[in-house]
Amino acid sequence: MKLKRIGVDLAKQVFQIHGVDSHEQAVCRKQLKRSQMLDFFRQLEPCTVAMEACGSSHYWARELRVQGHEVRLIAPQFVKPYVKSGKNDANDAEAICEAASRPNMRYVEVKSAEQQAGQALHRIRSRLIRARTALVNEIRGLLGEFGLVESRHGVAATRRLAQAALADAENGLPGQMRGLLVELQGELVEHEARLSRLDETIQRQAREDERVERLMLVEGIGPITATALVSAVGDARQFRSARQFAAWLGLVPRQHSSGGKEQLGPINKRGDTYLRTLLVHGARAVLRHCQDKADRRSQWLQRLLCRRNPNIATVALANKNARIVWAILSRGDCYQPG
Repeated sequence: MKLKRIGVDLAKQVFQIHGVDSHEQAVCRKQLKRSQMLDFFRQLEPCTVAMEACGSSHYWARELRVQGHEVRLIAPQFVKPYVKSGKNDANDAEAICEAASRPNMRYVEVKSAEQQAGQALHRIRSRLIRARTALVNEIRGLLGEFGLVESRHGVAATRRLAQAALADAENGLPGQMRGLLVELQGELVEHEARLSRLDETIQRQAREDERVERLMLVEGIGPITATALVSAVGDARQFRSARQFAAWLGLVPRQHSSGGKEQLGPINKRGDTYLRTLLVHGARAVLRHCQDKADRRSQWLQRLLCRRNPNIATVALANKNARIVWAILSRGDCYQPG
């Protein structure tokens, strides 16, 4: 069977196929089991295969590329306008196939297994940080009910508060609560140990990847941000310009223009929230120490702070760093501080 383009609606066990020929006529509509997927495509001549970008799409894209097919991943929000009627697997597969025929369609870059493993590392670390924060708040809240408070914030202050509460036998803390506090303290120590191991893994990856080392030369980008960026975008060549990369991260103004009148608002916050958060936090750290420096970058930040809100200056620096990241990854450049 000679097919020009195939749309695949992915699932866990059942996959829907919609294929068209060179005349854009539908010639293949069928449902495949998971075990039949690779055998079906192995019997076809190389063609274009389109799928929605989802959890398993990168795996299937790598497998089908090995068989010689050209795989294109499309963000789900770009497929939805092509769904002609009610939602079902057949209509979704047809919509994916139709969306892939558009000459100006934007595609998602296929990630390597190493990139996905790197992103998994960061997701686990982010989840552990959220769990640790919730645990710290729980400990402080429970002790506060017994009149035991600490003016300072943070993990270290909470650890000291718990230790002091257990050491003081005259603070009126019931024995049952002391037992619970010991368990919570052990849970906090375990979270800290797991986070330390993950941080060591990230530091090792940073030393082994020259792309990460080049990114870390930029002020405001450390090993966590650099490894997260490399895991997410690879060489960043899927973006045509630095501005497009910054827009993908949601670091450009939201636009609502009409009739030739340009209206710009706050940043649109589209794209990867985790990467944007890392860049903004790194930029905020740079701004905190720019007043004592005389280099061109610091002078630009000082002038910007004189006329704009610090939060606006922070986002402006994060935007600039994102564009520098694109140049470093896509062109193989090294950062030259100015």
